[in-house]
Amino acid sequence: MSEPIKIDVWSDIACPWCYIGKRKFEAGSGLFQGAGDDRAVEVEYHSFELNPETPVEFEGSETEYLAQHKGIDPEQATQMLDRVTAIAEQAGLHYDFPSVKHTNTVLGHRLIHYAKAHGKQLEMKERLLKAHFVEGGHVGHVDDLADYAAEVGLDRDDVVRSLSSDEYLDAVRADEALAQEFGIGGVPFFVIDGKYGVSGAQEAATFAQVLEQVWNERSSEASTESAEVGA
Repeated sequence: MSEPIKIDVWSDIACPWCYIGKRKFEAGSGLFQGAGDDRAVEVEYHSFELNPETPVEFEGSETEYLAQHKGIDPEQATQMLDRVTAIAEQAGLHYDFPSVKHTNTVLGHRLIHYAKAHGKQLEMKERLLKAHFVEGGHVGHVDDLADYAAEVGLDRDDVVRSLSSDEYLDAVRADEALAQEFGIGGVPFFVIDGKYGVSGAQEAATFAQVLEQVWNERSSEASTESAEVGA
């Protein structure tokens, strides 16, 4: 069996395109793996804060935050969110921006690293994105985050302990430093097999195509190596 193709994904919990990109990548990797021949992928998420200065308790709606952040009027911000909502629906995601509680995401990123250490990173990432964009949950409070962690099978009390300290903060900062080193300025950003970068919430077919290209390159390299050994 071939080694899975490694996918490193930089994203933020408060990034609506990151959730859409996650769904589109999952659809694309499904197409790729469905072609058989033991095709497989391994996904790892990395931290990226779109706005580290965001307060935990942002006073205002998502529309107001977007208007302030981008320097546009509320009507234009509403139109932008409506467009994102429609695109999310096409990906099977039911965004509820009027209920979104905008907050600082560093605690959530630390929780995702905690979950990674306990074999639950993918489940935790999905749960936090759903809580934030679909359910109107708060992803900046220790108690709320601990509840979400318990839902995916993590020890709630130990999560509270971890988030009440600085545990995994260095891991978050290391991810962000690596993003800067790679020149990643926006998310989602996918690094495929350590050599191909795909920026944004691309269509499923695009992801499938890149994965297939990597697979074919691996097969070609393996054939070359076999020929050289035979010689």
